[in-house]
Amino acid sequence: MATISQQERRELEEMASVFERILEANPLDLGALEGLRDLYSRLGDAVRLARASERLTALTLGGPAAAGFVTPERARPAATPPRRRSWRLGELLVAEKVLSDQQLQDLLRQQRERGEKLGAILLRKKILTEEQLSTILSRQFGIPAVGAAELSPDPDVVALVPGHIARLHDVLPLRRTGDSLALAMADPTNVFALDDVAAITNLRVTPFVAPQAALRAAVSRLYAVPEGTVTGAEAPANLEVVGDEDGAGGVDVLELKESADQPPVVKLVNSVLLDAIQKGTSDIHFEPYEAVFRIRFRIDGVLQEILSPPKKLEAALISRLKIMSNLDIAERRLPQDGRIKLRYNQRDIDFRVSILPTIFGEKAVLRILDKEALKLDLSQLGFDPWSREHFGKAITQPYGMILITGPTGSGKTTTLYSAIHTINAPDVNIITAEDPVEYNLKGVNQVQIDEGVGRTFAAALRSFLRQDPDVILVGETRDLETAQIAIRAALTGHLVFTTLHTNDCPSTVARLIDMGVPSFLVASSLQLILAQRLARKLCRECREPYEVDAATLAPYGYVAPARGRVTLHRGRGCASCNGSGMKGRTAIYEVMPIGEALRNLILQNASTAALRGEAQQAGMRTLREAGLAKALAGETTIEEVLRVTLG
Repeated sequence: MATISQQERRELEEMASVFERILEANPLDLGALEGLRDLYSRLGDAVRLARASERLTALTLGGPAAAGFVTPERARPAATPPRRRSWRLGELLVAEKVLSDQQLQDLLRQQRERGEKLGAILLRKKILTEEQLSTILSRQFGIPAVGAAELSPDPDVVALVPGHIARLHDVLPLRRTGDSLALAMADPTNVFALDDVAAITNLRVTPFVAPQAALRAAVSRLYAVPEGTVTGAEAPANLEVVGDEDGAGGVDVLELKESADQPPVVKLVNSVLLDAIQKGTSDIHFEPYEAVFRIRFRIDGVLQEILSPPKKLEAALISRLKIMSNLDIAERRLPQDGRIKLRYNQRDIDFRVSILPTIFGEKAVLRILDKEALKLDLSQLGFDPWSREHFGKAITQPYGMILITGPTGSGKTTTLYSAIHTINAPDVNIITAEDPVEYNLKGVNQVQIDEGVGRTFAAALRSFLRQDPDVILVGETRDLETAQIAIRAALTGHLVFTTLHTNDCPSTVARLIDMGVPSFLVASSLQLILAQRLARKLCRECREPYEVDAATLAPYGYVAPARGRVTLHRGRGCASCNGSGMKGRTAIYEVMPIGEALRNLILQNASTAALRGEAQQAGMRTLREAGLAKALAGETTIEEVLRVTLG
């Protein structure tokens, strides 16, 4: 046997361990057992080779059922060699006189030297066409074959499997029958494809063999991607990339970078990023666990598991993300932050990258910043007329403070940028201090906070006051010093926008006073407080009305104008919303203008309940009340309102 290098030996051992784990889960997996025997042969391991050969012989003599495949209803039965369906590919070709024994030995020698699959060599040498190879594989594994004419499934079935999975594994869903999904595959031994599709669809997957070229053409047609897609997003043909499994130290950096630059890894990462953009994802999570590695998307505020790549790919995928965001791939003990910029469909999209070491490896979270998806029109944000009127009046005042409050991910940045965009003009000097600067706004002077060099919010604010500003935006009021400088700026002729983390508008006043700001400064500077949440919207394609008794909504704060029934809506679930019934998000606002009555209460250090009561008398609707109004208008559901608001 030819001598193999240490690097090749290590890779072969890693591949063998993958096949061994597959066989632990499914001892009847003929393809995995054959792959294992070939690997032991290349490694020159006589003991393990003999053991694998014995298992393979026993499985082969067990008959067609030993392969563990079931032919679905309405499937066309594949022609099979007499009394034996689980033959090896080469043996089938010799038995059918497609190859001579000598030709097979020559091809097997090339297979060992090149590391290619025998089928790929047969196609490259034009010994078989793709259709012929598909038929042979059908006979080998006892799986039905489908031709190009049968690769035109119903759109609802196509929607069951995401486009990036179809491209990644060369698969296409054909039809669904009950809890069973017929899946066309170019490589029926690809257990990763079967596992991923089963996990995503929660269905029992039945494989069919299809010619690879026809399958890829069908996938390209059915999962059409607009021009301007991320370069290299096509599906890799092979995912056998070696990475560090346990996330421990002692990693060979050069080897790690080499694995991260392999085409399969590059294509997988690009495919995930592309799919996230097309789905309207806000965040992508790459998460390592003890035995698995998963990728989740946050779509409309809710996390959804999209893909579970092999654990072996973990280190290579994270390293690829680090390379794209110019981070240190050798540093695996400390958190890192970076940025990726991609051009998609003639527009630039930024990804804010955060790497965090965990006990089982490094977790990466990518926040997608798509300027084209940013709504900068206040009329499109979901304000009711009363709130829109008072907010619009406040942002056109010459001075004062406007506070926007809400948890992380509640849309505060969008509201702030929309307000800045509304008042932005050539005769207005606007300066912002942000951490981080998420979007670039034309005509606005934006400053990135960097506490490492002493550029804090407070330090930036002090500098701003010497820059002759008209409007100042402070990304977040984190401490007393920042709050005091912002309030003094608001009292000396500047309009100041800032954010604070509180639950609602009335409690914001208490939070400022608790930070140490005197109540007379709070009362004098505040113009308006706005609290907000984001709720998922009902899918317009499948929403349907239903009636409930108005009295059933009373515990949630709804005051019915009269006894009777009210009409609500719910989503049935369709292909457009991936069966969830929800698509997109809308903002729920609580707007509290600071009038004279409220100023007097603040000066008196009145309770939060007293402030809320006075604000409601002046016309303010609480977050819960605003959410219920949107549910009654058919924009969202009662359950969604209860999920994002407090009673």
